[in-house]
Amino acid sequence: MLTDQELVERAFTMLEFSYVPYSHFPVGAALECAGGEIFTGCNVENAAYGSTICAERTAIVKAVSEGHRDDWRRLAVVGNSRDYCWPCGACRQMLYEFGGPGLKLLVARGDHDFVTLTLGDLLPHGFGPSDLE
Repeated sequence: MLTDQELVERAFTMLEFSYVPYSHFPVGAALECAGGEIFTGCNVENAAYGSTICAERTAIVKAVSEGHRDDWRRLAVVGNSRDYCWPCGACRQMLYEFGGPGLKLLVARGDHDFVTLTLGDLLPHGFGPSDLE
């Protein structure tokens, strides 16, 4: 199993793959599942801005498409910014769908410093599958 710092560094390796000709703001993500599987992602922009996908959602879709829907442990999200690279609202909702409020988040800034919190801390009143029962 990777340390928190190693998972953050794995996310940083994804910055070079980001396709960001419009924002020039690369983001990387690394999602760890209970069995140690790591799914990485980067943001991919599009001239039709609504078609852009965030790094977190790239990693989420890769994990779900490989059958990992309820065994997520940690997600690292990184950027080259001075502030921490917080997941956007759409990503928070997708994370809540599969990871739930207990998902551990490692949110980093460009100097590789990171903070650790749960998704429930970041999205305290999330809407998930159990709300539809």
